[in-house]
Amino acid sequence: MSDNFVSTDKSTYHGKLSPLLTDRERAILRLVVRNFIDTAGPVGSRKLAKRYSLDLSPATVRNTLSDLEEQGYLRHPHRSAGRMPTELGYRAFVNELMETPELSAPERRLLKGRLDRLMGDADTLFRETSRLLGRMSNLLGVVLSPKISTGVLERLDVVPLSETNIMIVISVRSRLVKTIIYETNMDIRREDLDRIVSILNERLAGLRLEEIRQDYAVRTRDIDDDPTGIVQLILNESAELFGDSNEGRLTHSGAGALLAQPEFQGMNEVRKLIDLIENEGYVVQLFEQAPGSQLDTNNWVSVGIGSEIQDESVSPYSIVTARYTVGESSGTIGLLGPIRMDYGRAISLVETMSSLLNRPAITGSRK
Repeated sequence: MSDNFVSTDKSTYHGKLSPLLTDRERAILRLVVRNFIDTAGPVGSRKLAKRYSLDLSPATVRNTLSDLEEQGYLRHPHRSAGRMPTELGYRAFVNELMETPELSAPERRLLKGRLDRLMGDADTLFRETSRLLGRMSNLLGVVLSPKISTGVLERLDVVPLSETNIMIVISVRSRLVKTIIYETNMDIRREDLDRIVSILNERLAGLRLEEIRQDYAVRTRDIDDDPTGIVQLILNESAELFGDSNEGRLTHSGAGALLAQPEFQGMNEVRKLIDLIENEGYVVQLFEQAPGSQLDTNNWVSVGIGSEIQDESVSPYSIVTARYTVGESSGTIGLLGPIRMDYGRAISLVETMSSLLNRPAITGSRK
């Protein structure tokens, strides 16, 4: 899979609809997209006129559909008289024609109640968030835990585990914790360890982890009397200790419901989706880069549609994402599904969940 996620040219997808589109064309395009999302089947002029009680003849609707096809918003599937949206049609729908329904009051109460009860346990909170996203959308719900490198160091601790192993604990102000175990052959005295750890906390606490990673050598170069070897060990492992790893940050749910969608009836499509989901590092990168177009919602939801993601392996899918903030660290939540997804519902769910996750701090750990 490619690592290159370059946004699509804004002049193609991200601007306003063509000023040449008439009100009738806009209305018809909106109905075609909505109908295709609901039924997964191409729609013809007679069906549109009958289903939506249009005050237009089938011939007028047919001519409008033809005009929209010429402009690139619709296409004919193979051997079908009906039309279906192109990516440009979906983009026009998302940017201008779609109504984004708010979640019902019972749904909002359900989500808030579930998440509020779990705010003391980060791992369980993220699992439940992805489960609710997937269950309420029939798509793949994805949660990326916050990037710890963006957090501010609250305290660094070194815990002896045995004669040969120590554990370094990095605590940040958002109450996220990172722990890594190292093997050491040195005989470390407790009083020496406490003194060195105290010096390190005096110099490093209050700094962002990414800043510590860059400046650690300069900030500790005058610590000559270190019989523990901890200062040098942390220098050698600074990229791992104070940086981010994609491993362990991804939680997802809803693959079963997603595979029940019409787009995944063939074994080839199923296999490709499973391969994608199992590539944890790629999914983390995919969602963090938030390819596509940002919508001016309360939490700036981003929607990437098909080839906008600029990777052939994910071109059959769309991705809806939003950021959330825990203390001073940020994470990402979102949904992945076929291009024919209910964008209004997906955007509403992601935006609501993002706002519920925005908190001063969460206790618990992500290791």
